[in-house]
Amino acid sequence: MNWDQVEGKWKQASGKVKEKWGKLTDSDLTVIGGKRDQLIGRIQERYGIAKEEAQKQVDEFTKALQFDSAADETAYGTGAEKVRGTSGTH
Repeated sequence: MNWDQVEGKWKQASGKVKEKWGKLTDSDLTVIGGKRDQLIGRIQERYGIAKEEAQKQVDEFTKALQFDSAADETAYGTGAEKVRGTSGTH
């Protein structure tokens, strides 16, 4: 995946970013707003690492990042999964 795709799906990607870099706050993710340089800078600050190391981590993360299209549909309420998931709770 390339960074343009990550930026375009930032709401979904930010959850995965938070899983990977747990020291980032929700406020950090809002400020980052899908901007790669902002993410690198925040990782540097929170983890006390060099810019090159932060860039390497972000590049590796970006290459490995995948979005599950079925989950995307469910998140937006377009799939039957959402209905099935709530039918037994009445």
